[in-house]
Amino acid sequence: MSTKTLNPAPLGLAAFAMTTTALSLFTLGILPAASASVVVPLALAYGGIIQVIVGWWEAKSNNTFGFVAFSSYGAFWLYVAFLKIFSTLHIISVDVPTQGAVLLLWGFFTFYLWIAALKLNLTTNMIFLLLTLAFVVLGLGDITGIPTVQMAGGILALLTAFAAWYGSLAVVINDTFGKAVLPLGKPLK
Repeated sequence: MSTKTLNPAPLGLAAFAMTTTALSLFTLGILPAASASVVVPLALAYGGIIQVIVGWWEAKSNNTFGFVAFSSYGAFWLYVAFLKIFSTLHIISVDVPTQGAVLLLWGFFTFYLWIAALKLNLTTNMIFLLLTLAFVVLGLGDITGIPTVQMAGGILALLTAFAAWYGSLAVVINDTFGKAVLPLGKPLK
């Protein structure tokens, strides 16, 4: 019987990466506007619910950072999905500049997690740095309505997703092989 402990983080990273990739491709116009309806169930199921579950697994492992990060970003994806559902059903109306202000708040939250991530591996640090920048630029894009700013935010979000994909892949590969096959990088501090 193995005494190895399950690491839920790569599942949470994959859920975050997939949902962020899909939304970024839509934001950048790579996926057609009609495909936006596909992002909502993905945000609910994989980006939202799975990340919240991973957050609770992290809590059971006494990992405060993982608990706060995965639970919060799971809630973020639930927020995105409900925002789209409620606005489509005309239950609420979305004021885009206010939505931008909310994204700036997420940028602030992500910034403080980035500070904590300085003690973690370089890959995790880069995920949170890129995500901070993505939230800030996307928020400013919504507030200003400048398409190039919104596109820059979409590119930063896509880069964030790639970093999260790599982090998930590296942990799964390294765990499966029982050795560091893909580097995660040393902490900055």
